[in-house]
Amino acid sequence: MAQEHPRDPLHGITLEKIVTELVAHFGWPELGERVRIRCFTHDPSVSSSLKFLRKTPWARAKVEELYLHFVLKKDEPAAS
Repeated sequence: MAQEHPRDPLHGITLEKIVTELVAHFGWPELGERVRIRCFTHDPSVSSSLKFLRKTPWARAKVEELYLHFVLKKDEPAAS
């Protein structure tokens, strides 16, 4: 049986999925303002972003943090 990782909310989510969902939600310009890294602001693409994020732990951490915040907000019930 597969062991679950209850403490890691990103378990099973690929970096490609994270970047793709953030781009779909925010778009490249806003994503580049929220996470100030060149691969989001100058000729951005998913592949170039993945290449950079896989080599740069601090940038990946910022993107993952934004994704977690985005996912948590998305899952919250709307206030009436």
